[in-house]
Amino acid sequence: MAVSSRRIPAAQSWRLARAAGRRLTWGVGDQALSTLTNFLLTIYVARVLGAVQFGAFSLAYVTYGFAINASRGLSIEPLLVRFSGTEVQIWRRAAAGCTGTALLVGLAAGTCALIAGLVVGGATGLAFLALGVTLPGLLLQDSWRYSFFAVGRGHHAFINDAVWAAVQIPLLLVLTMTGHANVFWFVLAWGAAATVGALIAPLQARVMPSLAQALQWLSRHRDLGPRYLAENTAGNASDMVRSYALSLILGLAAVGYIQAANVPMGPFKIIYFGASLILMPEAARLLRRSPRQLPLFCAAVSSGFAVLGLAWGVALLVALPRGLGQLMLGSIWRPAYPLVLPGVINILGTCASTGALLGLHALGVARRSLRAVVLSSVLIVTCGLVGAITAGTLGTVRYVAVASWVSALVYWWQFRLALGESRTAAIPAWLWPRRRPARHRRPR
Repeated sequence: MAVSSRRIPAAQSWRLARAAGRRLTWGVGDQALSTLTNFLLTIYVARVLGAVQFGAFSLAYVTYGFAINASRGLSIEPLLVRFSGTEVQIWRRAAAGCTGTALLVGLAAGTCALIAGLVVGGATGLAFLALGVTLPGLLLQDSWRYSFFAVGRGHHAFINDAVWAAVQIPLLLVLTMTGHANVFWFVLAWGAAATVGALIAPLQARVMPSLAQALQWLSRHRDLGPRYLAENTAGNASDMVRSYALSLILGLAAVGYIQAANVPMGPFKIIYFGASLILMPEAARLLRRSPRQLPLFCAAVSSGFAVLGLAWGVALLVALPRGLGQLMLGSIWRPAYPLVLPGVINILGTCASTGALLGLHALGVARRSLRAVVLSSVLIVTCGLVGAITAGTLGTVRYVAVASWVSALVYWWQFRLALGESRTAAIPAWLWPRRRPARHRRPR
């Protein structure tokens, strides 16, 4: 009986590890497909449209990132924290409210983008008009992806993203061959393809998004949603505000060069975002099973991402001048190349922060994660603008890289404080250990 009792936990641990491995495989595979599709789209736009229209596309893409993070804060984050690994019927009820909330955010954000497009005009205005039309579908499709991973159905997310890619690529080719190669039609094709995926997802999930349940969802999760909304938008607002300001200070072409310098990091981002897609549910499960292992898990996540990012960055610095830059970016690669090194350093700082932010989300301490994000965003925007004014395009990327590493310290300090307040997870000795008070020696 003693031998049997030892084998059962080992078998359960092995099954849990295999299940986590399958979820990780689908997460990386799905994000690889999604990131690769956007990666190829970015390269295609950069090569076909040139620096100015690519800058307009970059502003629209950054705005999409802001909207999608707002949607995730209100819809996806509460779902991942409270409904990861639940029964299917419970998940379906939650998914209806979650995806309905994403659709509601998409309608509101799309309306704002349409108004902005009409006001701004020019290449940027055309990009925003196309974005406004397609934002509801873009945000809804994204919410379905995360909903599938929350319930452990990563293969559904992969199929849905495959549909998006299968529609998008032919549309772009048709637009080019018919003489419609401009930023409006490219953004419209990208968003329309995502909308097709959003329409197919309810057939996969056997549940429809509900705008009526969206209001209930927002009310039921008002302790998490508004804080995660502020956290996600504060983090992404730094990129959006910085890009808008740089377009005014340095011009659209400078925004295009900065975005082009980030494009070669696409393959690394496939791994980064793919793993991140399922790491939040895994961290929530780990907190329930073995809370003392959470800090070590978070440190391993940051370290692993940083090592991979460093290796890929070094490879890029060597390969870009040897033909890879011309192949990927065409004539844009030469002015973009000096921005690659500080861009890599910036991404490594983001990797260093990832584990701490993951731990804050797993603990559900939205107040501390929001504080870390706001402090980081203010620091990055301030440094980016100072760098742009004093040292131009290269200066802004360098200053942001420094701010990214300072921000990593902020995230880990907030995570340590959250562990001290937690009743489930303890502060490990290696995470900023406190100095023990010196013992008074007894007089001899």
